[in-house]
Formats: sequence, C-alpha cells, structure tokens
Amino acid sequence: MFESAELGHRIDKAVYEAEVPLLRAELLDAQFDLRELAECAVVVLINGVDAAGKGETVNLLGEWMDPRHLVIRAFDRPSDEARQRPPMWRFWRSLPPKGRIGILFGNWYHEPIQQRTDRQMMASRLDQRLDEINRFEAMLAREGVLLIKFWFHLSRDRQKARLKKLAADPLTRWRVTAADWRNYKQYNKLRDVAEHVLRHTDTAEAPWIVVDGFNARYRALRVGRTLLAAMRKRLGVARQWQTRLSVAPMAPADDGLTLLDALVLDQPMSKSDYGRALERLQGRLALLTRRANFSQRALVLVFEGMDAAGKGGAIRRVTAALDARQYQVVPIGAPTEEERAQPYLWRFWRHLPRRGKAVIFDRSWYGRVLVERVEGFCSEADWMRAYQEINDFEDQLTDAGAVVVKFWLAISQDEQLARFNERANEPHKRFKITDEDWRNRERWPDYARAVSDMIDRTSTEVSPWTLIEADNKRFARIKVLETICDRLEAALD
Repeated sequence: MFESAELGHRIDKAVYEAEVPLLRAELLDAQFDLRELAECAVVVLINGVDAAGKGETVNLLGEWMDPRHLVIRAFDRPSDEARQRPPMWRFWRSLPPKGRIGILFGNWYHEPIQQRTDRQMMASRLDQRLDEINRFEAMLAREGVLLIKFWFHLSRDRQKARLKKLAADPLTRWRVTAADWRNYKQYNKLRDVAEHVLRHTDTAEAPWIVVDGFNARYRALRVGRTLLAAMRKRLGVARQWQTRLSVAPMAPADDGLTLLDALVLDQPMSKSDYGRALERLQGRLALLTRRANFSQRALVLVFEGMDAAGKGGAIRRVTAALDARQYQVVPIGAPTEEERAQPYLWRFWRHLPRRGKAVIFDRSWYGRVLVERVEGFCSEADWMRAYQEINDFEDQLTDAGAVVVKFWLAISQDEQLARFNERANEPHKRFKITDEDWRNRERWPDYARAVSDMIDRTSTEVSPWTLIEADNKRFARIKVLETICDRLEAALD
C-alpha cells in the first residue's frame, strides 16, 4: 500500500507557485458553497508517520481557507475528563456542523495504531476497534458527512534524514522529540501495523489517500487538489438532491399481537405498601451511588413511553434519592438547528456523564425509531440503520463502565384518555397536554408496532429493556426504582 508513496515525488517550484493561487481561490469558492448550501459537513483526517509533513500541511490549509468556517482539532493523549467516558466521546464533540470543514489531527486512528505498535493492544482487540471505526465512519457517511482520510508516508531512510535536518536547525529543533526517535526505532513495526489498519478501514464510504511526504510542494498540492475534487463532487450531488424527497407513509400495522399486548397494565399496589417500598428503595439507591466503587462507573437512565405514561413522576422519585451534584436530567424534544447540523447521535454524546455521575434522559435517541419513524420525519433507510447504530452506541457506553438502564412505560388507551382529560381540566396541569398529544392517539397502532420492533432489535444482553406496567403509577415507580437498584448493585458487586 505504501510502495508508490516511497518514490520521492517532486513538484518544481515554478509549477507550484503558478498553481497555488488558483487552487486557493477554488478552495475558498468550494468552502463558500459548502457553507451556503449547508447540506453536509467535511471531516479531514490527518494521520501518518512522524516528520512526514502532517503539521505543516494542516497549517497550510488553515492559511489557504477561511478560518471562520474551518475547525482544526489536534488530539493528544486523552484528558482525565475524556478517560471517564467512551473513547469516541472526545471525537464526537469535535465534529464540525453542516456547512463547515473539520480537520482532525491525531484522531481515532492514532491511539490504536500506537498501542498495537507498542504491543499494548492485542491483534484481536485492534481488529475489534477497527470494526467499530468502520461502523462509525459508515454512519457518518450515511448522515451526509464527507470523510477524507490522508495518510502521510515516508520511507525509513527519508524519515531519518528529515528528523536529522529538523534537529539540526535551531528554529525547528523543538519539533523533534524523544518520542519521535523512539518511533523511528520501531519504524518497521509501525509500518506493518499501519498497513494492516489502512487495508482494514479502506472502505467505499471512506477510502484512504496515501500521500508521499518527501517533497513539501508535492504533498501540499496533492492534499489541496484531493480536498477540492472531493468537495466539488459532493457539492454537485448535493445540488441535485437539495429538494428533500418526501417520505412514503408507513404501512398500517398488521393484526398480530405486539409485546405490549402481553402486559397486564393495571398492577395493584396500595398507598401504604407504596410508601414503605419507596422509602426503602430510595435509601438503597442513595447508598449504592455513595459506594466507593461507583466512582468507576457511570449511570445512564433512559425513560421512554406513551404520552402521559408517568415518565416525569418516575424520574422525580429517582432524583429524590440522588445528590443534586451527582446527576443531570436531560429532556429531549425536537432537535435544534445546531443539532440538525450534526449526525443524529451527536446531541446525546455531548450529555454523557463522567464516572461517578448519572444522567437521566427523558426521551432519548430512540426517537428516531419511534416518532421519526411513525410521523415520517426520516426515511425508512435512516430509521432502519438506527437500530445498529444505537446498539453500537450503547455497547460503547457499557465498555466504558456505564450502567445503561432503559425503561418503556406502557399504559392502556383508556388510562391515557383518562389522564389526558384530567390534565385538560386541571389548571396547573393544562400545560402538559397539547394538540399533538391528542393527534398521536390516532396513530396508536403504528406506535405500538414501532415500540415492539424497537424492543426486539435493541434489547441486548448488556442493555436490556425493562417494560413497566404503568396504569398504576405507584406500581410503576416502585418497579423503576427496584430495577435501577438491582442493575446497579449487580454492576458494583
């Protein structure tokens, strides 16, 4: 894969100076068109061997384009805050919005390549990480992100010569570190690992471009031309499809039973039994979150359910047992303009808790396979692929030490109607009922089918769904608390 990048390509100075002004002008035009159209984001990954000109190229791109619409991020070792979360968290937070270009230096490829080279990672674990990266990049591509991956390469002899040249110049000596020389000594290992990584992750959605880093003028024009061609191609496609396709209406649900039909929704619980159980379980939850080893865990609670199913009341009984400094409640509604400019899961990644903390989602990432599916706010292809993307997301949470507990609060149509009427007639509850709530009742069979599909496809061994029979609010709240305590205790023990 690297043979042609070791040939020592050159560009004459006269050719370079003649082409650069035209290339810069066209890149600025493409950047302006990207910003004006705002249909996609561009993510440029910069990777490669030491001394191959990665930093110089990033700086040059920063000079050639409008810095107001350019996001440049350089990643070093993860901070303490990043280590408290899944490995991809810090990269999700750095994705550019639609209409902008993001240049990520030292990105999600750097750590697995370095760890495998240093033999800190098993080959099987590396391949597992690469599979995760492939799924992540495929998701970005489906969300409309243009992903351009550069690998800057040098032969071993040319790397040594360049390091010596940089070290000999007082103006550039600071750029050569002990780590650079250490990496040079294991060049052959790095080359083998890098070739394996590039072959494993060279996909149709995100192919690699290998750049010969020997000649500064050559690599600058190679990167600039490649970036311009990719942007022009994408912008042409975006203009053709700028008019959003209408979404076909959902087929009516079949007559078969759903998972929800199997639930006995009106479970008895007296007020006195409820009071005793509530006090006991809130105390148990409080003690669990104060355990010393909870500092190595995070708690992620997901509450979903039909309108008026009692999610808010259940959440309040959970938060009453927690230290206010320990948790955050995140209510999820329609995405903002900022959130629509990012891949779908971005707005949830930004709220993930660090270890020792809890976050409670009042509605969640499952909106894509529920309301967006039923109401036709996204295409069938979008909500169908969301199942796998959600499972990958939750797997990453649990791999990072989070305890993910998901609830579906189920009520009957008759109980929902009674609660709607109560809300409409009570002045202090009237704000809870909207015209949309009444309209959603007409789509009850469609929502029931969507819920059953969601549970079938996303109830996994590490993050199963818990169905809550919620016609009796007292029973529902106790079952929620008991489930959280059981799951958290099992994880801590």
